[in-house]
Amino acid sequence: MKEKLHLRQNLLVGSLLFGLFFGAGNLIFPVQMGQAAGNHTLPAMIGFLITGVGLPVLGVVASALSGSESLFDMAKPVSSGYAVLFTCALYLTIGPLFAIPRTATVAFEVGLHPFVSGEQIKPGLFLFSLAFFSLTVFFTLRPSRIMDWIGKYLTPAFLILLSVLLIAVFAKPMGDAGTFSPQGDYKAKPFFTGLLDGYNTMDALASLAFAIIIISGIQNLGVRKPHSIAVETCKSGLVSVFLMGIIYAALAYMGAASPGSISRADNGGLILSMVSRHYFGIPGQVLLAAIVAVACLKTAIGLITACSEMFCKLFPKSVSYRVYVTLFTLLSFFIANFGLNNIIQWSVPILMFLYPLAITLILLSLLAPWIHRQRDIYRWTTGFAGIAAFFDFCKAFPKPFQELPAVKHLVQFAERILPGFGLGFGWIVPAFCGFFIGWILRRICKRESPV
Repeated sequence: MKEKLHLRQNLLVGSLLFGLFFGAGNLIFPVQMGQAAGNHTLPAMIGFLITGVGLPVLGVVASALSGSESLFDMAKPVSSGYAVLFTCALYLTIGPLFAIPRTATVAFEVGLHPFVSGEQIKPGLFLFSLAFFSLTVFFTLRPSRIMDWIGKYLTPAFLILLSVLLIAVFAKPMGDAGTFSPQGDYKAKPFFTGLLDGYNTMDALASLAFAIIIISGIQNLGVRKPHSIAVETCKSGLVSVFLMGIIYAALAYMGAASPGSISRADNGGLILSMVSRHYFGIPGQVLLAAIVAVACLKTAIGLITACSEMFCKLFPKSVSYRVYVTLFTLLSFFIANFGLNNIIQWSVPILMFLYPLAITLILLSLLAPWIHRQRDIYRWTTGFAGIAAFFDFCKAFPKPFQELPAVKHLVQFAERILPGFGLGFGWIVPAFCGFFIGWILRRICKRESPV
């Protein structure tokens, strides 16, 4: 048994981390952020990288340190019931409720939306998503070598084409990124807005779900101790952080400079398409659209498979794997037809609730060697964080719902009592309070109930 990996093995694991977290569907967020942040792009980008790149790597490290074999096992110290609910909520979020429908709509926004307009958009999205999810369910139920071929050839082709586009952006800028004024929340609080924008990638949630893939990969290379696996994950994670950081920062610059040559757009998919057309014309736009569509298809297949397998494990006496695949695909198809902007808008309240719980779980798991997965600490910390996150959930509702009297009263109450609530982080102080209450109770009662 060895304690550490060689440099080549670290690079291999780092590339695996990069492949796990980097997806075509996430390209739209740094581009959109850059266009909205304008000359405040730098602080916004730093915030985005913390939650969109650093936090997912920490999620894998935390899973390794805790010695957990799954997300359910990781959350079990709170309670078995909570572990089931949290696992279901997380998988549904990175699955058929938001992430999977988003793959289809991103492919549509980059590919077909620029060529259709007005009344053609909804029928176009319907037909495109129908074809997209028909292929998804076909390849999910009938695994074939074509998906290996896509991963082997089209993913590198996508990265090459993206690199060429980014080089063009820097070689011949569309405008001076420092001259465009920030929009919305980026005017007053760009760093904290960037932090919250990083939630949209959902990579921190995905890290908790798929950490076992990385951990198993390191174990197969001969490292077995949880602490050693965590250390090697950190070292290998630097590769992923470096690569994703460069790509996301370059995309943010692309968005920040884009108003000099193209019009502002509702989402990053349209911006990416217009920038591609600006530099390479319609052929380049079509090529990028085709590769993004295939990359998104591959992501959708992987997520449908993972969600179906997890629900089969959680509920072994329920329906079969094929039924879960069919149900999740139909649900994804239905939600996709609401459009990318609506999917993003409705995902924000859910993410504002789930992310504090996920971050809390990551931090508690990082402390597992010292707190020994004590129930009191896990329960009080998670409980306080969850209550505070509920107020963030209410505040993030789309505008029509924010005007409801009950929602208004809840938000106003939270603004009075929760430090940092206005920045979107009202859960942090309650979580720390819960941690110390749990720790004190453990010391007073001398409870030794590790899970």
